[in-house]
Amino acid sequence: MSVVEIKVPDIGDFDEVAVIELLVKPGDAVQAEQSLITVESDKASMEIPSSQAGVVKELKVKLGDKVSEGSVVLLLEAEGAAAAATPSAPDSAQKTAVAVVPSLKSDINTIAPAAVARTGAIEVRVPDIGDFKDVAVIEVMVKAGDTVRMEQSLITVESDKASMEIPSSAAGVIKELKVKLGDKVNIGDLLAIVEGQAAVASTPAPAASASAPAPAPAPAPVPLSSPASAATAVAAPVPAAMPAHDPTTPQGHLPHASPSVRKVARELGVPLAEVKGSGPKGRITQDDVQGFTRSVMAGAAQTQAQAARAPAGGDGAALGLIPWPKVDFTKFGAVERKDLSRIKKLSGANLHRNWVMIPHVTNNDEADITELEAFRVATNKENEKSGVKVTMLAFVIKAVVAALKKFPDFNASLDGDALVYKQYFNIGFAADTPNGLVVPVLKDADRKGILQISAEMGELARKARDGKLGSADMQGGCISISSLGGIGGTHFTPIINAPEVAILGLSKSQMKPVWDGKQFVPRLVLPLSLSYDHRVIDGAAASRFNAYLGQVLADFRRILL
Repeated sequence: MSVVEIKVPDIGDFDEVAVIELLVKPGDAVQAEQSLITVESDKASMEIPSSQAGVVKELKVKLGDKVSEGSVVLLLEAEGAAAAATPSAPDSAQKTAVAVVPSLKSDINTIAPAAVARTGAIEVRVPDIGDFKDVAVIEVMVKAGDTVRMEQSLITVESDKASMEIPSSAAGVIKELKVKLGDKVNIGDLLAIVEGQAAVASTPAPAASASAPAPAPAPAPVPLSSPASAATAVAAPVPAAMPAHDPTTPQGHLPHASPSVRKVARELGVPLAEVKGSGPKGRITQDDVQGFTRSVMAGAAQTQAQAARAPAGGDGAALGLIPWPKVDFTKFGAVERKDLSRIKKLSGANLHRNWVMIPHVTNNDEADITELEAFRVATNKENEKSGVKVTMLAFVIKAVVAALKKFPDFNASLDGDALVYKQYFNIGFAADTPNGLVVPVLKDADRKGILQISAEMGELARKARDGKLGSADMQGGCISISSLGGIGGTHFTPIINAPEVAILGLSKSQMKPVWDGKQFVPRLVLPLSLSYDHRVIDGAAASRFNAYLGQVLADFRRILL
């Protein structure tokens, strides 16, 4: 017996297709035309067979490698007859391999009609999101006239257990939106009319594969589904024994799925690495993907991304604590049970993570705002006709910008072992709504005057109360301000809004007797509570920041220096 190289045969005009599965290992005996590896382009996958029989001596490829025509797959201790083959044997072997396994080129040629675009007015509908009826639209990400890409998110829907984004099945310009905030939608409901292009699905020709000792025709691959066809597909029944979710799938192992299934997974935002396949050799099917989606929407499973956002150790077990007490409150009297609002569920998870992971320290100070309050009242009288009401928070935002410029560590964020210093000044402010606390972000506060800041704050607060804040309205903050001035209190410890490193709390201002060197005089004093991340900021820096902020509020002319 002699050692021969088994190479990748003619797979068409493709360079560096990925190896997504190894079907043999060193020491295995293989037959001629037995499948060795599976490769995949962006359009199709195929198995590469052995051109000879023998024993695998050494694998030359591994998962994730890129191969092309002529790449060595493995070294084979070939049988005598094969070893005595003439120099032309490799060519004939390649021809045999091509005859048994269609090349990727022929697959693409067959699939090519799927890339043909259908133009004009296209209906975008809700895809299969599981057995759910009347899920609520909680966010609309686009508007009429917007240009959208294929698979770009259009809306966010929410069941009573989870939320997910619905993508576009067509690229083009949105001609008309058919849903609005608060609407209830179901599978197949019309979302939008898009003027543009949508892929027209086409069924590829069946491909033959030989993975047994004797060659046998393989079943036809799953037809490629376009986003449009997936969006209107009827939910397929899920096999009762199918494990839809496998979050323990080893990372680095490429999911075993056809291109059509990968496309459906992308459309629904499903992480294939967390789906356990029910097909041959663990291959993930479209039913697996749809079953996973249903289980997530039903709250029966979580993706790893969701688990990372959820509070760790909700029962205290993960922290080594005794379990949370379970009490039957009805034994002691009448009760009423209400589910937490969506906002409280989301903010609660974030607050829990931030409080546990960030070493909070709070510096308390006071600012004399007697003259500033008089100026604010006078400004509002002068601008009564404008409809813009100036609040003390607008002045505080401007003063905080000045303090961030003087103390740049407060305008930074931790990124591993490095600090990211921001050159912009976006200020978040807590807004109280009927459904809970949200933090809209006022962008580029350093470039705006008090009147513009007041007007934009008013608009953001209205959107918050109406539940119309988009995700972009609550991102990009440098520091947050939580104001309880209209309610009461002296001082408190606000929780830092990660990835920021500080948050300023404002309590109710009150008149106090202040010694001016000769006598006590009445002054209006605003309590300041600055919580900071002690990994980034030390106590001295926090004291200087709060003291400087108090000086600016006491004499607003300092902001010009």
